[in-house]
Amino acid sequence: MKNDFLKFQAQTSPHPLAIQVSHAKGSYIYDNEGNAHLDFVAGVSACSLGHCHPKVVHAIKTQVDKYMHVMVYGEYIQEPAVAYAKLLASLLPAPLETTYLVNSGTEAIEGALKLARRYTGRSQIIAAKKAYHGNTMGSLSLMGLEERKSPFRPLIPDIAYMDFNSISDLENITSKTAAVILETIQGGAGFIEPNSGYLTKVRERCSEVGALLILDEIQPGFGRTGKLFAFENYNCVPDILVIGKGMASGLPVGAFVASNEMMNTLQDNPKMGHITTFGGNPVIASASLATLSHIVESDIMADTLTKEKHIRRVLKHKYIKEIRGKGLMLALILETPEIADYLILTAAKEHLILFWLLFEKHAARITPPLTISLSEIDEGCEIILRILNKYEQ
Repeated sequence: MKNDFLKFQAQTSPHPLAIQVSHAKGSYIYDNEGNAHLDFVAGVSACSLGHCHPKVVHAIKTQVDKYMHVMVYGEYIQEPAVAYAKLLASLLPAPLETTYLVNSGTEAIEGALKLARRYTGRSQIIAAKKAYHGNTMGSLSLMGLEERKSPFRPLIPDIAYMDFNSISDLENITSKTAAVILETIQGGAGFIEPNSGYLTKVRERCSEVGALLILDEIQPGFGRTGKLFAFENYNCVPDILVIGKGMASGLPVGAFVASNEMMNTLQDNPKMGHITTFGGNPVIASASLATLSHIVESDIMADTLTKEKHIRRVLKHKYIKEIRGKGLMLALILETPEIADYLILTAAKEHLILFWLLFEKHAARITPPLTISLSEIDEGCEIILRILNKYEQ
């Protein structure tokens, strides 16, 4: 199976972890040799409610028995998608009321960029340096690291950059700017939070010059930071909200949300300004609805902050220089990249799943399912500390 995996399935790196998965349940992934791997990554923040949560599985099975794909997005009224969009609107502040359902986070970014240019009639998009918004051509164009972009040029034009958390750079936002797009918490750059009221000041500057603010909540959304969406922690409401990853507890999904007035500009001139075949798929919408309902009806968001405090209290070591992030979106910042590599690769051998961040080479990701127990957290932290104790520089 491993040989077939390497030969017939396209790879994203020369050295995949290559665990052969048998099944997964709760906080564990099981391999075909019967080993249980404690999951501290949750499919890179995607499996919000862990693996095969019974409420999500029930919602999927119930919908599959009714119907699956019936028509391209936006033509037929399908109850799961409507119910989901309505519930989401009830939980979001104005003007975020209308949702466009798509298939992934990066497609949602593409739709948000198109919407911003269509609505404002402007073309300039400003992104943050070291941003990560996905890998399709528009999303890749926003990335502030040239070495990752140069093999794929030319990319989309009229993209400018500013430093995340730089107040002086806000002057770059002008009447020519269609939108500023930011991750609410920078992911690939090292789980960097906005500070000193930064997002509030970005919001004010955008409103001042008539630019839109797009917040990418693909990773920190859906309870991961102790709020339903991370922007609620920072006194800032975007014009366009982009979501994905943890939205459907592991199924492929994304969406962008804006005012009804703004979203309606995609309907005409040209008609079908954004289209998708499988967006709003009823099976995935059912999983999304079950996930969102459980998050807001349970204590899971408050528990996330309790678990963060526990991790910060337990994970103290001379090689851990800092723990960045919020809630269960955490990154261990190790003394050197070599220690980070050693920790992640050794943990895999000891059946604890950790993972890297895209740009910050000193980091090891800790983004477990929100449903992880304190005893499971202790189990994983003990492995981490044991591995670090064995490291010899």
